[in-house]
Amino acid sequence: MTISISRIPNVPAAQDILSDEALAFIEKLHERFAGTRDELVAARDERRAEYSAAKRIDFDPETEHVRNGDWKVAEAPEALRDRRVEITGPASPAKMAINALNSGAKVWLADLEDASTPSWDNVIDAIANLSAAARGELSFSQPDGKTYSLRTDAPLAVVVVRPRGWHLNENNVQVNGKPAVGALVDFGLHFFHNAKVLAESGQGPFYYLPKMEHYLEVRLWNEIFTFAQQELGIEHGTVRATMLIETIPAAFQMDEFLYELRDHVSGLNAGRWDYLFSIIKTFREAGADFIMPDRADVAMTAPMMRAYTELLVKTCHKRGAFAMGGMAAFIPNRREPEVTEAAFAKVRDDKTREATDGFDGSWVAHPDLVPICREVFDSVLGEKPNQIDKQRPEVEVTAEQLLDVASAPGKVTEAGVRANLYVAVAYTAVWLSGNGAVAIHNLMEDAATAEISRSQIWQQIRNEVVAEDTGNTITAEMVSTLLAEEVERLRGEVNDEERFAAYYQPAAELIGKLVSGRDEDFVDFLTLPAYELLEKEYVSK
Repeated sequence: MTISISRIPNVPAAQDILSDEALAFIEKLHERFAGTRDELVAARDERRAEYSAAKRIDFDPETEHVRNGDWKVAEAPEALRDRRVEITGPASPAKMAINALNSGAKVWLADLEDASTPSWDNVIDAIANLSAAARGELSFSQPDGKTYSLRTDAPLAVVVVRPRGWHLNENNVQVNGKPAVGALVDFGLHFFHNAKVLAESGQGPFYYLPKMEHYLEVRLWNEIFTFAQQELGIEHGTVRATMLIETIPAAFQMDEFLYELRDHVSGLNAGRWDYLFSIIKTFREAGADFIMPDRADVAMTAPMMRAYTELLVKTCHKRGAFAMGGMAAFIPNRREPEVTEAAFAKVRDDKTREATDGFDGSWVAHPDLVPICREVFDSVLGEKPNQIDKQRPEVEVTAEQLLDVASAPGKVTEAGVRANLYVAVAYTAVWLSGNGAVAIHNLMEDAATAEISRSQIWQQIRNEVVAEDTGNTITAEMVSTLLAEEVERLRGEVNDEERFAAYYQPAAELIGKLVSGRDEDFVDFLTLPAYELLEKEYVSK
């Protein structure tokens, strides 16, 4: 087996990050695990077709013994026992990494996935920043002389790294002439350079694992963690991972996920947009029972979302694992104090619901939301670091409740179609420019919101849904007209023809294809064709 890289990125520490020893470690990971990953990703399509045809998923009878068994996950390390507020964001550029570490949050989800554009420079810069942070050496100086450094007057956030999902490749690393697995590159580089340092300080290494659909995908991560620890001489169980339950198949396998990773698990997280996207993707041809209202109307209080989150809390606490709440994506705007105050009230209500339900902590996207989230969880937790002791034996959730999309309150509107088109194009354009976390209309958007936006429109066209505000049937022709209007709106807002042509025009063309309603145009992840555009843009330069 041979490994090679396309180029050394334009990052100061790139030579050190991409050392021969680090690449050899990534090569070993691929030799042992890449084939299994390929098989598991391929198996997703077959299962999805079965679910869609049956219009149903159910709890697996073959793993009933796991769900009914009397077992617990490993006890949490000290650094992860209090997770009442977690801030999320990319690990590149360094300025954002420092702000997250200094934010006052207990944990920073250092994101190499949905909030990060996986350009080669971004990937390596993120690993370099995380390596410097692990050693307390991360700093940044702007051209104007302003400097950023790690605070010494209060604890830094504990770093939990989210590598890319199993579906994404890394084209700039070739193993035996094939693109490397993005997740193995991200994990491999971070673990190789930082595992010993983090283990010695009791600060990790810790990970967030995204977008898994089956417990066999979790088993693969457990095998990778076991091998990596053995290879570097680190005690078994030092690695701890939190898994995002952000696909609809995963909601039926929470016990199985925890069981497979029981020596290395920390908890589960309840996402929102990716979870809704997964429901649409899985049942996109299944008819009216799976048509959701406008994205903005699907709150966490919808019956299907309540079933999902309550089952997550019950399952986690029964097994001694943490239950982590979802994202507060609001971005404060000091020019609109009334809007900001109203949004703060909504965030407070959302976090109060989570804390009362038994979640042990929750996510925010901006440092200004850290105090709100912390205050809410302080009022419930008091001096306790978490509320794993809050069991929920009264919660009983059925498959029908998890799949009860039809009861979600709200309407499908033409205005909602416009909003989806705007967000999908605007986000994809900024993603292509190299920034994966984008503030749009006072909300921090990432790949998950673009995914639900484009998939929702595809589903509406495919099922000939009628918009309740206009009475018009949502067709490919209508969407094409609305897309052209929203693109022109963006052209005026950008007010830079060169930038518009470089990023917004290709983004609009891509979204226009992906929302067609035709089978051949639905891709499992927007970031797959977008990544090819990203790489093509670099090669053309």
